Amino acid sequence: MLKNMVGIDAASGYDRMKEFDESKIGVKGLSDSGVTSIPRFFVHPPETLSDLKSSSTCASIPVIDFSGVNSATHRRKIVEQVKEAATTWGFFQVINHGAPVPKLEETINAIKAFHEQPHEVKSKYYKRDEGQGMMYTSNNDLYRANAVAWHDSLQAWTAPTPQKAEDILEVCRKEMVAWDKRAIEVAETVMELLSQGLGLEAGKLKELKCSDSRAFVGHCYPYCPQSDLTVGITSHTDPSVVTVLLQNHVPRLQVKHGDEWVNVNPVPGDNLKWRVQKCTTSCVLANSYREARISIVMFFNVEKGKDCYYRPLSELLSSEKLAIYMKFTMQEYLENFYCKGLDSKSMIKKITIQN
Repeated sequence: MLKNMVGIDAASGYDRMKEFDESKIGVKGLSDSGVTSIPRFFVHPPETLSDLKSSSTCASIPVIDFSGVNSATHRRKIVEQVKEAATTWGFFQVINHGAPVPKLEETINAIKAFHEQPHEVKSKYYKRDEGQGMMYTSNNDLYRANAVAWHDSLQAWTAPTPQKAEDILEVCRKEMVAWDKRAIEVAETVMELLSQGLGLEAGKLKELKCSDSRAFVGHCYPYCPQSDLTVGITSHTDPSVVTVLLQNHVPRLQVKHGDEWVNVNPVPGDNLKWRVQKCTTSCVLANSYREARISIVMFFNVEKGKDCYYRPLSELLSSEKLAIYMKFTMQEYLENFYCKGLDSKSMIKKITIQN
């Protein structure tokens, strides 16, 4: 079956994609089998690949030290750092955030252990019913993307309806539950700092229920034999208010800063993306290292009904500072997100007010 998938295309690309999906082996299964070439539906156009090159020689991702975040003196400085990083980058890394490094490593190792489970174990969780319990899959946009990416994912919703612990595979159960709690602490601290940076009360974003909807995603980017022909994850913006990202030491993550792609070098701690003011575009290059890249993403979002409107905060508007975006419903947002593969800013373009 594997040889059929990577051989000369005699059948349509869709048929081969469907064959891959039904095999439930994921890209890790392909990589572990020792294939030396990738299926054609993973191959991206040269113009896409040529754009995803690190062109910056001096820019570096902001790293913010949260030591003393509860001290009035230090907090003012940290608020300004977060405000600056969120405004100019929309992405920053955090150190001394309170989560012990050994616990971070335990979480990473647990997700790695899941992805290393035998095919007959993992395949029981393989599905495409997004939002319906624990899900293991390869490319959640497999049938929506023009070309797919070289990664597998483990996904579970932790709020508003938490995943039942007994439904999570034991190899990563304890760590997933523990990380959800720790990530909330980090994210809500960031939300407080962001609120203060906007000139709002520290608890404003929490009051707006910006951490009441949460999704846990554990990505695995195994070695790719033709990493120059595909990507780990395509260029996109995250569908969340705040994203907490925990990664192992294998690089390949990039963030768009201006017209340049900047490498995000792993540091002991969490990488945080903010999408309240500025939509950050990121991507992951296909893994050329023999060791798998593991990343754990927690998406924090507002828990509202599908018919409730999202709109600019009235506290931030004035006759001199008009709204940039139109109001929209969660239903409109979800329809836009799920009608296509991952991309960057298509929803923003739709809701931007043309002045």
